[in-house]
Amino acid sequence: MDFIFIEELRVQAWIGIYPREKAAPQTVELNLTFGVPDSAAEHDDIADTINYAEVIERIRKELAERHFNLIETLGEFVVHLLFDEFGAPWVKIRIAKIGVMKGVRRVGVYIQRGREGVSLPPTSI
Repeated sequence: MDFIFIEELRVQAWIGIYPREKAAPQTVELNLTFGVPDSAAEHDDIADTINYAEVIERIRKELAERHFNLIETLGEFVVHLLFDEFGAPWVKIRIAKIGVMKGVRRVGVYIQRGREGVSLPPTSI
């Protein structure tokens, strides 16, 4: 399996449980890696892979329109978006809120999921 990665994608998202978080969107940073068919490289055809520009556009659109209480829920939403709409067999995502606490650069979650029958590659956080 080949992989596409998207690093340091910054998106405005409605995320959080506190009143200040519900009053305005926050910047979140996403790092994604997802599996794509090996045939993309063999045929040199965008139709054989997952178009990362479309993935980025869909994530930006959805996170601008939805509210999530928990960053874990936001992460699972993005994983299922990649599974259901783009057919990714395997997804690793790291999502972080930036500067939400004094003296802390990022707070976030790391999720790795494979479709049933797809083994997860070894990984490091």
